[in-house]
Amino acid sequence: MNYSKIILIVLIATVSFTSCKQHQEARRPVSQSSGSFMKQSIARNKKLIAGEEDQIISLIKSNPAKKYIASKKGYWYYYESRNLTDSLTPKKGDIALFDYEIKDLKGNVIYSEAELQPQVYKVDKQEIMMGLRDGIKLMRKTEKINFLFTSHMGYGFHGDNNKIGTNQPLSCTVTLRDFMPEAEYNKQNQTNTAMKEPTTSKDSLTN
Repeated sequence: MNYSKIILIVLIATVSFTSCKQHQEARRPVSQSSGSFMKQSIARNKKLIAGEEDQIISLIKSNPAKKYIASKKGYWYYYESRNLTDSLTPKKGDIALFDYEIKDLKGNVIYSEAELQPQVYKVDKQEIMMGLRDGIKLMRKTEKINFLFTSHMGYGFHGDNNKIGTNQPLSCTVTLRDFMPEAEYNKQNQTNTAMKEPTTSKDSLTN
């Protein structure tokens, strides 16, 4: 092998090694940046939730007559009316019939009961606000509870794309009118439908 060929081989090897090394080093900052972004995002979310919790705690302290209970799931609730007779609460698959109203933490109505209409909810089998999904399972028939939710238990970062804004904590007042197994609810519906169906009289048959 002559001298010029040796130089050419060395040059090719050097270029390949340098290119490979640069390629590998170019990937490293992306990974570091991505990890850093995630950490910053988590920190921002924690700070945001902590701020909302401070707002809620401040509201609770301003109403000492209302004995709010802190849920382990990260929300607060207060009984406006209780049912101390019954012990049963809705379970997965039951049909819960309830009314509710949504306000902001200043007491301004966002959605009234009339706007939201009576709710028919299949417990744990339908999409619903996370806070209500858990809160309804605490309730006995006819009870009325006021819930205070941070935004992550409500509609989160996106809001509801209507009246509820970004990262908005909420006050929800819920009245659980009734609940029952789905089979019983369907049976009642069939009975009510049959009772509403028009009947044909004998006179109309003879005409």
